[in-house]
Amino acid sequence: MLSNSRHATMESPSGTPFYRGVGDEVEVFRAAAGRGLPVLLKGPTGCGKTRFVEAMAHRLGRDLITVAGHEDMTSADLVGRFLLKGSETVWVDGPLTRAVRAGAVFYLDEVVEARQDTTVVIHPLADHRRELPVDRLGTTVPAAPGFQLVISYNPGYQSVLKNLKESTRQRFVAIELGFPPAEIEVAIVAHEAGIDAQTAHALVALGNAIRNLDGSPLREGASTRMLILAGGLVAEGLNLRSAVRSAIVQVLSDDADVIRALGELVDAVLPM
Repeated sequence: MLSNSRHATMESPSGTPFYRGVGDEVEVFRAAAGRGLPVLLKGPTGCGKTRFVEAMAHRLGRDLITVAGHEDMTSADLVGRFLLKGSETVWVDGPLTRAVRAGAVFYLDEVVEARQDTTVVIHPLADHRRELPVDRLGTTVPAAPGFQLVISYNPGYQSVLKNLKESTRQRFVAIELGFPPAEIEVAIVAHEAGIDAQTAHALVALGNAIRNLDGSPLREGASTRMLILAGGLVAEGLNLRSAVRSAIVQVLSDDADVIRALGELVDAVLPM
């Protein structure tokens, strides 16, 4: 069963989830929301896609329901199913149906991880119909005002077997997100991890060095999320190199040669 709880977020002192815009993504999302258009977010793992959705839902004053896509997910996990309650069989709405009824933002993260025969359930919500067929009830649920469909995926993980169907893609407004410029990433890491700017700058410098490695054997480089995790360990009193080793180097690879090379890069980039 999927978790149906609303996604918790870290907030800035003003109560708004902390997000620093890089381009026009905020304006594009607002315009799409104003027209009731679904949004497709694409970008590398850990670049801030989820935080962006959290921030936009908060700014729009809408509840947010988040589901992580996976290969075992069925349409019933999204729409709902009949369950036994005592001696009775009752219908329980799934997270997508609840979002449709409530006019909430529904975020399906890593949509390509789900089977294509499952994700087609979102098609009627992603065009002019804005409705959700609930076949098991023999009914259709119209989207309440404010409902917003958002999906995301990592283009770097696409393959022949895991790809977003064209019939799905063409229903969405696409926003591409990447790792932010260094000065913005420093501010993000410092704020989220609760560390000083100098330490955040060192972490960001290391992150960029890993991302820019020539001929890198890594599937992906160090994400902003990883830098924040390392910074959080520093905030708890762990020294910087130990934090980097545990939250970045050992996470990126299990290969001894790669770990050794990353360790040498850490020695070259981080202050002694």
